[in-house]
Amino acid sequence: MRIACIHQGYELYGSDRSFAESVAALRAAFPAADIEVVLPREGPIVSILAPHASRIVFEPLWVLRRQAMLKLATVEMARLPAALWRAWRRMRAADITYVNTSIVVDYALAARLSPRKALLHIHEIPEGILRKVLAGLMRFSRADLIFNSRATRATFGDPPLLDARGRRAHVVYNGVAGPAGALPMSYDGSRPLKVLLLGRVNRIKGQEVLLEAVASLPAELRDRIEVRLVGGAFESVERERALAELVGSRGLTGHVEVLPFVADPSEHYRWADIVAVPSRRPESLGRVAIEAMAWGRPPLVSSIGGLVEVVADGETGWHSPPGDAAALAAKLEKIILQPRDWQGFAAAGRARFEAIFAEPIAAAAIVSIVADKLKPATARHGRAAIARQAETRS
Repeated sequence: MRIACIHQGYELYGSDRSFAESVAALRAAFPAADIEVVLPREGPIVSILAPHASRIVFEPLWVLRRQAMLKLATVEMARLPAALWRAWRRMRAADITYVNTSIVVDYALAARLSPRKALLHIHEIPEGILRKVLAGLMRFSRADLIFNSRATRATFGDPPLLDARGRRAHVVYNGVAGPAGALPMSYDGSRPLKVLLLGRVNRIKGQEVLLEAVASLPAELRDRIEVRLVGGAFESVERERALAELVGSRGLTGHVEVLPFVADPSEHYRWADIVAVPSRRPESLGRVAIEAMAWGRPPLVSSIGGLVEVVADGETGWHSPPGDAAALAAKLEKIILQPRDWQGFAAAGRARFEAIFAEPIAAAAIVSIVADKLKPATARHGRAAIARQAETRS
């Protein structure tokens, strides 16, 4: 059995970890399979993929990113034919090709030639022209689709669960490997509230919204809050520098730490009382919010995209309007002053994590979908094995 797994990243952010967890689930379900992983370059993700992949191949992928649209449409266009050739050859040789995003263009296009062998796992909520382009690619591919939330599926026009061509669409929440149990809540208002924001430094994650909210608090409340911003920008030192400068210009140097990305954020979850996910634009799901509930750290999230599917407002965390620093500040004020109102959130969040978002739940769903698509190949390999046994006996 040959399974090809394609991923556009190489770091250890949410989509990277989700991909690694899917590969691990496939290895557990198909221990004898030849699992080839394709990445654009070496990076931190390799260490968690290596135990499960038969081999890891590094080669150029034609990845559609917003910040590179002009380059892709001009100078990079010359690379597309070779990328398509590589993708088609790999898909032809594999029994199934699992592509962990909608933005790997070469594999989405090549899937048109082998749609029954292709599975696209969609983790993005694109906007504007990018949404139209990716929706067109998905339709063109005729591949089966997995969406990581109902919000993601709705972004692409709510494809039917089974369309006229036999293509299937599934919604499977990303599974997360959390700690053995939730940590106890220790905040009682007698010390500063510790707020963690963990994520890329980009236009989506809303670091500047949280900073504006904290800066707008009255001085006596601002002295009762500590913030950690943890993460880096994708190949952009300028964004990281601008964030550090913003902390200083808003007078928050004594209240806010800006720390680099870490592969294992456990230390930061242990430090935190709550976790902020103040995204300005739609998150397809919100892995950090799920991890926060697993750790027993109630998430304060923007009421947008898949985040509203993750966090039950007023039960496991809080919702706040996206991009609204004043509303976020008001939420923080209540959280600081009324800790008794949210004492039960940690236990409720952990229970929600275990029921909906725990890693085994997603792994079982992914394996079931892949196994269903592999039925023709399984039957073919079975017939071949029987024929080989017959030849041996003769």
